[in-house]
Amino acid sequence: MIPRVKICCIASVDEAWMAIRAGASALGLVSTMPSGPGVIPWERIEEIASVVPPPIATFLLTCSQDAAEIVEQQRRCRTNTIQICDRLTAGTYDEIRRGTPGISLVQVIHVAGEESVEEAQEVARHVDALLLDSGNQKLAVKELGGTGRTHDWTLSRRIRETVGVPVFLAGGLTAANVRDAVDAVSPFGLDLCSGVRTDGALDEVKLKNFFAGMTS
Repeated sequence: MIPRVKICCIASVDEAWMAIRAGASALGLVSTMPSGPGVIPWERIEEIASVVPPPIATFLLTCSQDAAEIVEQQRRCRTNTIQICDRLTAGTYDEIRRGTPGISLVQVIHVAGEESVEEAQEVARHVDALLLDSGNQKLAVKELGGTGRTHDWTLSRRIRETVGVPVFLAGGLTAANVRDAVDAVSPFGLDLCSGVRTDGALDEVKLKNFFAGMTS
């Protein structure tokens, strides 16, 4: 199976259409984060999400750890998917579902060791998909994505094999390593940002090379 591709850090309507033309199945729209690239205002997230046609998924990336805040963000930004980039500390997944009916929930797991496998197995019961990334929540300034680093794909494969929901693989993916990543993990989807950008801007040539690299 060829994985679906989510292009993250979309900054404009033009970038959204460039990603869709290249073959993206989903777009990542980044709200406020403690670090990392691609942050845009809620108003622009809503603007981009409003023009993206079905069946393309629009992911609201949020660093909020509060269920009520996440519900408010989604209602303002009007994406069809919520990507929770940190652990919930206030409220529950059920509260988010009740507040955003019909919206898919994706939880990010920052793959760092055995504890990440256990966390993924527990969280998977509450969400529609997992996204396995290379951030670090323990730093003074948290890394919640966009690091450009790969992680231990053997752990990602174990997670994929032991959870009952689709898994997206993120973290340092490029045209040069995407085939190895797919072979190692067999994910449902791939998530990328820096690997298809030049000086922060989405690069049409790198997009083309990435999609070609998936099947080479």
